[in-house]
Amino acid sequence: MAEQLEAAVLRAADTIRAGGLVVYPTETIYALGADAGNAEAVQRLLAAKGRDDGRGMSVLVADLEQARALLDTSPGTEAVELARRWWPGPLTLVLPAAAGLPRGLVGETGGVGLRCSSDPVAAALLKAAGVALTATSANPSSLEPARSVQTAREYFDDSVECYVDDGPRMAESASTVVEFLDGRAYLRRSGSVDVTGTINVQGG
Repeated sequence: MAEQLEAAVLRAADTIRAGGLVVYPTETIYALGADAGNAEAVQRLLAAKGRDDGRGMSVLVADLEQARALLDTSPGTEAVELARRWWPGPLTLVLPAAAGLPRGLVGETGGVGLRCSSDPVAAALLKAAGVALTATSANPSSLEPARSVQTAREYFDDSVECYVDDGPRMAESASTVVEFLDGRAYLRRSGSVDVTGTINVQGG
């Protein structure tokens, strides 16, 4: 990683630990990041996006071990199988959230979305920050996700304290989203990976 980019990652990690907001790249689009365990920071993030509680958002984790701290129960066999096959990569797993997580992270069905990004900058930021990060798309709710820092700055200006620029992100699709609910797997969003040949997944 170039020295300038590495310095930006370290500044972003400091910002995260201080309760601030950052924009950082993933393998698909740019994300809006905060400490996922800091309820006040998550509320600031929701305000920046112009979004209410209750819809949930993705959280970036390093691996299944870090994910388990955010969950109500251990992930089942099928979730583990998907994670082992597609993580790091553009796959979001929605699993029952642990009690006490910030409300903004938890969706209507009580699940939290978990990502393990294959983007080296996102992975470096996660490691440097030392906490799970929100990984919601970097855009106000009514606008297209940012694929460059320039677009993200136009959206958020100084309401975001730190921007990590690693060039444009041109992925044709977002992450695939699979939710595990009541013992079944549901494909909530088709995306960059095809999970249908790995487990039995319901549509919708």
